[in-house]
Amino acid sequence: MSTWQLTVEHRIAAPPVRVWETMTDIEGSPNVISGVERVELLSDAPFGVGTRWRETRLMFGEEATEEMWVSACEAPTRYVVEADSRGVHYTSEFTLAPDGDDATSVRLVFGGSRTEKNALGGVIGKLFGGIGARTVEKALTKDLEDIAASAESPH
Repeated sequence: MSTWQLTVEHRIAAPPVRVWETMTDIEGSPNVISGVERVELLSDAPFGVGTRWRETRLMFGEEATEEMWVSACEAPTRYVVEADSRGVHYTSEFTLAPDGDDATSVRLVFGGSRTEKNALGGVIGKLFGGIGARTVEKALTKDLEDIAASAESPH
């Protein structure tokens, strides 16, 4: 089985609890993250293990909708989101840590692994190889910048 992984980090000038609230407001994410077109919540409980939703993003010029779920949650320091698509299992692990006075360091580890022998390895290769890896890294960095802008703004 092939596995790929990418890590991005961003310092946000807001306390961890504020950053956590911004990041885990799944329903509000289209208003925060410019790459998210729309979200359909599939569960009613507060954010935590088992929270499910469909998220639509514009990727490589086309809309892509994936069903996602929270598989681990240690509020307000860590959560893991997973998704399966076209024979590939994706994992996004978010870790928040205090970083000085009223700031938070956010680390996002995004990875994918082929779950089927006939999975679209070419798609994964494009995502994580060469130019594709830089494109994915740029998109993930933009997500964290958008989260920072929202968490840092006065409410």
